[in-house]
Amino acid sequence: MPFFLKRELPNKGEIGLWRIDEDQDYFLKRMDLFPEEQKYFGTLKGRRPLEYLASRYLLHLMSGRRVRAACLKDDKGKPYLKDSNYHISFSHSHDFVAVIASPDPVGVDIQKLVPKISRITHKFISEKEFKMIRSENELDYFHILWGAKESLFKVYGRKEVDFNRHLFIDSFNWSNPETSFTGYVKKEDHISLHHMTALKIENYMLVYSVQSEPHEN
Repeated sequence: MPFFLKRELPNKGEIGLWRIDEDQDYFLKRMDLFPEEQKYFGTLKGRRPLEYLASRYLLHLMSGRRVRAACLKDDKGKPYLKDSNYHISFSHSHDFVAVIASPDPVGVDIQKLVPKISRITHKFISEKEFKMIRSENELDYFHILWGAKESLFKVYGRKEVDFNRHLFIDSFNWSNPETSFTGYVKKEDHISLHHMTALKIENYMLVYSVQSEPHEN
């Protein structure tokens, strides 16, 4: 189907959400993969090839370009758009793919709400962050905090990140269906501030981040 969600962001950024009702042929008939993309695409299994195609096609539609640009990965595995100064990020969960693009560093995460996330909250929620959670809608809070830290991780774009020691979310009150807040990446060589938004769509939580104040030591 066409865009499920399309929203403009500050500084000419944009986020898009697509519900996948199509098969692989739908996307392959509408775009040609570059050799580097084709090589990586050939390694994907299960549902991942369809998610890959849907996200790249969505990115192309968002770009407004007549000719599609190659979407590649750097040596850390972070995606980038060849010959473009825009930062990009992808996420997918079940029927949805999400794409964000901006001149500022950005990250996005979408997750279907599932109770089993409660089993791993200790891995990504600090003691301080647990105090902001309201028991009446803790499942939403769990997914917002997970999505926020996934988004920060994607913005940072490097490995060796501990979700409790290096990624931080400021206190916020969840107001269904949308809330804005701030988050930080703090490592020895890097400190950055990020404006974040959480948006509940059906039984999914979409969280995205736009970096506003970078600092490298």
